[in-house]
Amino acid sequence: MNDHLKLDIEVPANMAGRRLDQVAAELIPDYSRSRLQSWIKGGQLRLNGAPARPRDKLSGGEHLSLRAELEAQGAWRAQPLDLAIVYEDNSLLVINKSTGLVVHPAAGNPDGTLLNGLLHHCPSLQNIPRAGIVHRLDKDTSGLMVIAKTLPAQAHLVNQLKQRTVSRQYDALVQGYITGAGRVDAPVGRNRQNRLKMAVVDFGGKEAITRYRVQRRFPAHTLLRCKLETGRTHQIRVHMAHIRHPLVGDPLYGGRSKLPPGASAALIQALQYFPRQALHAAELALVHPASGEEMHWYAPMPADMLDLLDLLGADSA
Repeated sequence: MNDHLKLDIEVPANMAGRRLDQVAAELIPDYSRSRLQSWIKGGQLRLNGAPARPRDKLSGGEHLSLRAELEAQGAWRAQPLDLAIVYEDNSLLVINKSTGLVVHPAAGNPDGTLLNGLLHHCPSLQNIPRAGIVHRLDKDTSGLMVIAKTLPAQAHLVNQLKQRTVSRQYDALVQGYITGAGRVDAPVGRNRQNRLKMAVVDFGGKEAITRYRVQRRFPAHTLLRCKLETGRTHQIRVHMAHIRHPLVGDPLYGGRSKLPPGASAALIQALQYFPRQALHAAELALVHPASGEEMHWYAPMPADMLDLLDLLGADSA
């Protein structure tokens, strides 16, 4: 069932001389500017009862009327999926994503994705772009993700991500011995030789900043806590490889496994055959889009990473 929106607003006199889409974005902040522009172009958002253009200049005192229907945003199928729900209310859904779960349908994964499972759990998400998904995790990265259940919540969370008020911290097991905390500030863009990979680039990349601190050291490995200041594709994986400490098990950026001197047969096998990048989204903090309350969630490390840490600890002892 589609949701219907009805809103009437008078433009304040102090907004005279500004564009319609700019004024609409300030007066109707619950929806993104791109969504408001599409409503203006489609005639759902009218100026003094008549169609208008996003770039039309206002004089102040005009009447804005919004009559819109939230329609299904994609032809995705709802499918039952065992979601590990950490928190849920009318605005938000926080899940602990399992390894091996693809977040969004694509050519090679049209079904069985997190998005399909979200639509089954909450059918109204069909009216939200990307079913409310505002940030992603790689298929083989586990941990916390937040999903917006309404358009206002989605716009609020997207803005928080832009303003960097969402805190995302990851457990990352990397190759090599790291002595202390650090910060990687290196732009990330598409790898020119391999379009499936990202890379630190000199030109054309997007700003990317990762902070890290040491949680635990082993002879040839270090467990880090990484905090994202930006959220680029594969950011932690690329940055750790860039400083020559790639993630254990990373199939794209990891290279050959480094084995500690005198490692046991069990540890050698575990390191060489670890089935994924050893990366887990452990902590998530944000401002609730409806209440304004600061909220925080924690997801314990999954069993495969804990088992590997136990082996590393036993061998180093």
